[in-house]
Amino acid sequence: MQSFGEKLWTLDGDNVRMFGVLPFTTRMTVARLNSGGVWVHSPVQPTPERCAAVNELGPVEHLVAPNKIHSLGIEPWRALYPSATVWASPAFTERHPNIAVDTLLTNNVEAPWSDEIDHCAVEGHAVLDEVVFLHKSSGTLIITDLIQKHEAAGETWVWRGVKHAAGILGKDGGVPLDIKLSVRDKAALRLSVDRILGWDFDNLVVAHGHCLHGGAKEAVRQAFDWITG
Repeated sequence: MQSFGEKLWTLDGDNVRMFGVLPFTTRMTVARLNSGGVWVHSPVQPTPERCAAVNELGPVEHLVAPNKIHSLGIEPWRALYPSATVWASPAFTERHPNIAVDTLLTNNVEAPWSDEIDHCAVEGHAVLDEVVFLHKSSGTLIITDLIQKHEAAGETWVWRGVKHAAGILGKDGGVPLDIKLSVRDKAALRLSVDRILGWDFDNLVVAHGHCLHGGAKEAVRQAFDWITG
């Protein structure tokens, strides 16, 4: 568990392979709410050590699946914390009808943690239904797959080449090429991006790769200049 900002932590999980092939690191984000409860974003597979680290912060009250791809840890964590509320992206239940969800995070949903963590369900994409979050007290934007900055160290030259071509390698990574190519409604996506860029943040947590302390607003603006410029 790594402290990232005021009442905000990150915890790296196991490596996975996208589509069974492409290697990805994983990371979950944990916030301690004013209620004393804990909000867990994109939970990785639980282990006794990981659960113990989270338990030190308080009782797990909320589990968040930020898009329909990040489903891996939801059921294992809910089995351990059955009283936790499960929040999921708008299309999550279509892909995972057997995973119990309490509330879908559309843009008109008011969550009990909304005063502390804002959310925007990004619209206009044909495949990805990602929800982006703003942790207000730390000024941190939390993004899952829309922006990726994969660490180059430890990668084979093949995967470094693939990730570089996809625009997601290293600290200069950004929006993956496949996401750029599968936009359904550019105007709707731009409205979502404009809303996110209107938030007050200077830090960035991503699920895959390098996070940013400082300079995040400009980095996110540059990552989306293909849709806003």
